[in-house]
Amino acid sequence: MGERPIIEPFRVHTVQAISMPSREVREEALRRSHYNLFGLRAEEVTVDLLTDSGTGAMSTRQWAGMMLGDESYAGSPSFFRFEEVVRDLTGFSEVIPTHQGRAAEKILFSVLADKGHVVVNNNHFDTTRANVEYRGAEARDLVAAEGSDPALVAPFKGNMDIAALRSSLEADGDRIPLVLVTVTNNAGGGQPVSMANLRAVRQVCDEYDVPFFLDACRFAENAWFIKTREEGYADRTPKEIAQEMFSLADGCTMSAKKDGLANIGGFLALNDDRVAVECRNLLILTEGFPTYGGLAGYDLEAIAQGLVEVLDEDYLRYRTRSVEYLAEKVAAGGVPIVQPPGGHAVFVDAGALLPRIPPHEYPAHSLAVEFYREGGVRGVELGSLAFGVPQEDGTEVPAAMELVRLAIPRRTYTQSHIDYVAEVVLDVAARAGSIGGYRIVEQAPWLRHFTARLEPVAAGPGG
Repeated sequence: MGERPIIEPFRVHTVQAISMPSREVREEALRRSHYNLFGLRAEEVTVDLLTDSGTGAMSTRQWAGMMLGDESYAGSPSFFRFEEVVRDLTGFSEVIPTHQGRAAEKILFSVLADKGHVVVNNNHFDTTRANVEYRGAEARDLVAAEGSDPALVAPFKGNMDIAALRSSLEADGDRIPLVLVTVTNNAGGGQPVSMANLRAVRQVCDEYDVPFFLDACRFAENAWFIKTREEGYADRTPKEIAQEMFSLADGCTMSAKKDGLANIGGFLALNDDRVAVECRNLLILTEGFPTYGGLAGYDLEAIAQGLVEVLDEDYLRYRTRSVEYLAEKVAAGGVPIVQPPGGHAVFVDAGALLPRIPPHEYPAHSLAVEFYREGGVRGVELGSLAFGVPQEDGTEVPAAMELVRLAIPRRTYTQSHIDYVAEVVLDVAARAGSIGGYRIVEQAPWLRHFTARLEPVAAGPGG
């Protein structure tokens, strides 16, 4: 017997209409947004896989918890419930709420990083890199070698290269204020990090007396991959595995818009009370009082409940299997993707699918535009538009990989939506030879892919 179909471990309680814009409407939307998918209006999108951040559906228990939200400016009981859940999960004594993960990054790097410093990571994601570089520091990626090969099948391609970490600390240890590991490794295809690798990072950090932090926004998905792929963890619960992961670190940043199952929010958690004081002082300047940190009391309640629900085994099995299902369908049709599929998204290898388009014409962006043009499916470019480095001579250092991320919001779409996305991807892939590149018309100095204006470049020979 074949594998049974995916069954969502929930019933639909409330529905929200989605749009079915015509191709003509989609073409006009592309022109109006200057071919930047971030500029589209939500009602112009049929299936929105731009991000899994803050776009998931909340449970009845989360909505019920929001009714208990206390909006006191200081000392809200909603904060203390939130704090209790985070401390129980992470073991960190200092819990600082923020309105989302990038605020936690901004505060942490403002306290620990400075001009000339080096922050090492398996792979910095876009906002993390921007916040490091905004401080005048270098964001250095040290992902293990297998993490740079999209087609290679390996269980933990998000691992940090331990030899490279040791070399960096040996050469630049006095300039490295912290070591960061992203779980799962989003920029590298949503790939997990093994517990053995986290232990090795901990050991090296201890040798050089450098703090070790986790970018933990997808900690539960990472814990599930450890449970299902790493020897010795099959009989452990996801919560127990997550607690062990956090026990190896000195602190974490967290976007609760991912594995917090909430629409907004995040936190910074750590054990160093001196650093925590400095972080809270900055929090008050930009986010709010330390017991709300830019969030409403009902948001704190939703996050607290979400951090409990996200570790449910039925949910995690469904979550990772639904991503795997999409990956299998498009790969069976010959579409190159990052293998094995991660926990939150399918990453299509645009560099392999569109080899005629050079990096400076942004093949991943071209492919993302075509997914929208073909069927109203909005993904996001994670290639040289997002991660390329402009040089003073006008050239650009391209990204290591040219990927289009199709990020699946949590508990939002059904299997039929995923089937539809797969058909759109396959239809676009069938006409890959006719797809042309893009050039930038206008860009911002930071996180340019959010707001850049682009225009098409005609397809080359064979188009």
